Amino acid sequence: MATIEIVKRAATRPTWAEVSLNNFRYNFGVVQRHVGVDVTICAVVKADAYGHGAVECARALEEEGAQWLGVTSLDEAIPLRDAGIQARILLMTGFWRGEEEEIVRLGLTPTVWEPGQVERLQEAALRLGQRHSVHLKVDTGMGRLGVAPEDLPQVSRALKQSSHLVLEGLSTHLASSEVLDAPSVEEQLKGFDAARRMLRNEGLEPLLLHTANTSAVISRRESWKSMVRPGAALYGYYLPFERAGREVSGSKLRLGVKPVLTWKTRILSLRDVRANQALSYGGIYVTKAPARIAVLPVGYADGLNRALSSRGRVIVREHYAPIVGRISMDLTLVDVTGLPGVEVGDEVILLGSLDGLSVDAREHAALANTVLYEILCGISKRVPRKYSS
Repeated sequence: MATIEIVKRAATRPTWAEVSLNNFRYNFGVVQRHVGVDVTICAVVKADAYGHGAVECARALEEEGAQWLGVTSLDEAIPLRDAGIQARILLMTGFWRGEEEEIVRLGLTPTVWEPGQVERLQEAALRLGQRHSVHLKVDTGMGRLGVAPEDLPQVSRALKQSSHLVLEGLSTHLASSEVLDAPSVEEQLKGFDAARRMLRNEGLEPLLLHTANTSAVISRRESWKSMVRPGAALYGYYLPFERAGREVSGSKLRLGVKPVLTWKTRILSLRDVRANQALSYGGIYVTKAPARIAVLPVGYADGLNRALSSRGRVIVREHYAPIVGRISMDLTLVDVTGLPGVEVGDEVILLGSLDGLSVDAREHAALANTVLYEILCGISKRVPRKYSS
């Protein structure tokens, strides 16, 4: 027969994320020192700053002197302008038809790659009586967005004919910058340089040239150009580096950035269960001996990846505790058998570190067979963010 303790707490559900803006500012400084003062940083705050909170992170960046912010689209830029953010904002995936005037009014910098985009922006800028800057994206091998090299003359002609547009930047996206010996990266950089020469021959000379994401910032100095677009590094992470399919490491492949987000919850209930007890949905985990099981008020609706079921771990009272059974929508079970003094209400670290113990987004990603970006972006809106400076 199970014995049960249930915590009596306020209505607020005790699952939250702590965001250290001090670490965030520190990471921005690390990246800036790494690339030097002659390279402009476009700090990527798309996807609500990878789940950290775009407005709060953008404010911290402005305080540190950041000149540029990168977002996905207009709907991510509007809250930043509404919050009083004055930095330049790059719309990295372009815009939808009908958004042109709002982009010009808000002083946003759209990425373009088609003549139609250029023409619509020109019309909007002309109506509003403003000259407006754009960045041109060239597809050098990623195969997503960007003008193909054979179509570049057509786009460049549209830009030259646009009296109210200024080609300020030229960009591309590297597909495999974390693979140190990937020949595609060199080919992409050559394609980018060829596109720049083609534009120069047409009388267009963009000042801001950018190809590098976080991995390229760390590993490929030749990709820095005059602007870089770090994302993960600002939040304390980067992808593992590979060579011929094998992970490699080394001091030159580390920036010394600090994770910004710590995800916590509290023990909701403690249960003493017998041996051979099946736990949670489907009974995929069965106790081998009598066990003490902690119930946590967090689940996949909060962003705790279901693939961590019976695989992941948490930190409880300076010890690791394994996740047991299947993670459900709102609840997760962990085995705290033998851990000293565990009580209902104890703080539990889902992502973070304590006294030499650490569970980070890379660990979650490896167990879930995904990337750390998905882990961070997946922490849902119902997990409140608490900010510290």
